[in-house]
Amino acid sequence: MISEYIRLLKARNWMKKNQPFLYSWHAYVGFELDLFSQFKDPKTVREVAAAHDYQEELLTRWVEVGLAVKHLKKKRDGKIKTASKFSLPSSPKNPRSTGVILKEMMELHIPTLLTYPDMLRKNERNTFDNDEHGPTVARTSSLLEQLALPKMSKVIKNNDIKSILDVGCGEGGYLKRISQKHPDITMTGIEINEDVAESAAGNCADNPNISIVHADMQEYEPEKKADLIMINNLLHYIEPEEREGLFERMSGWLSDKGTITVITPILHSKKGEEFSSVFNSFFSAFENLYATPTEEDMMKIAGKLGMEIKTFKPIITEGGWYFVELGRA
Repeated sequence: MISEYIRLLKARNWMKKNQPFLYSWHAYVGFELDLFSQFKDPKTVREVAAAHDYQEELLTRWVEVGLAVKHLKKKRDGKIKTASKFSLPSSPKNPRSTGVILKEMMELHIPTLLTYPDMLRKNERNTFDNDEHGPTVARTSSLLEQLALPKMSKVIKNNDIKSILDVGCGEGGYLKRISQKHPDITMTGIEINEDVAESAAGNCADNPNISIVHADMQEYEPEKKADLIMINNLLHYIEPEEREGLFERMSGWLSDKGTITVITPILHSKKGEEFSSVFNSFFSAFENLYATPTEEDMMKIAGKLGMEIKTFKPIITEGGWYFVELGRA
C-alpha cells in the first residue's frame, strides 16, 4: 500500500513538472500559425477554421488549452480573443518576434534531445543541417543583441574602435545596431550560410559603412586589419582542438591594440549551469557541433594569444551566456 502511494506521488510529481510545457507548446502553435493575430479581434473557432481551412476540431482543442493557460479568453458571446499578455510572441511576420526561440526549441532542440536513447543504443550522432536550420538559429541569436549591446558599446568607447570585423555575422543585427550609434566605424561581416548572408546584406543595405561577405572564416582573408573582432554564438561550430589555432589566425587580423569579443554559453558556468549543460547535450548530439568552452578554456586561449581577459560577465544568467573581452596584455 505504501509503495503504491509513493508510486502515485512520483507520477503526480512528474505531471506537475511537465505542466509548464503546455504553455510553450500552445505559444509555439499560436506563433507558427499566427493564431494570436487571428484571434486579436473576437472570433469563433469556426470562423477562423473556415477562413484558413484548418481542422475545426484540432483548432478547438488548441483553443481549450489556450483558455486553460490563459493565453486566450472567452467573451460573453462565446467568441475567443487573444489575451493581452506581455509574454505572448508577436506575429511570425515580425522579424524580431520572440516566437523564433519557441520555434527553435520545438523543432530543433526538443526533437534532438528525444533522439538520445536511440543514439546511445546505436552509438551514432545526428548531422546538423546549417542550410535548413541556419536562418532560424540566426534569428534566435539576434535576441542576444539588445542585452549585449551596452557591453559592446563600452568596449568600442574604451578602445577608440574605428573598424570592426564580425565573424559569423548572422543577419547583421549587431553591425546594424552598432552602426546606428557609430556611423563612422567601418564594419565588415562574414557569414558562411549564403541565405543568411543575403538576408544580412538586405538588412544592412541602408548602412554604407557596413559590407557583408559570404565566406568561410577558415578561408577568409581581410583586406585590412580591424580594431575589433566579434565572435558571437559561433564557438560550438568549431572543434575544441581547432579553436586555439583559429583564434591565433584571427589575432593576425587585429590592429596593434586590437580587441576580440566573444559571446557564447560557458560550460560549468557559475550562472545558468542547468541551461549551459542542456546546450552541450544538444550540441553533442551532432557530429558537426561541439561543446561550448569553459572559463578555463577562454583563459588558455587568451594566454596563447598574449592577451588577457578584461571582461567576463553573464549576458543571460539563466542560459549561461557570457560576454568575454580579450585585450592586449
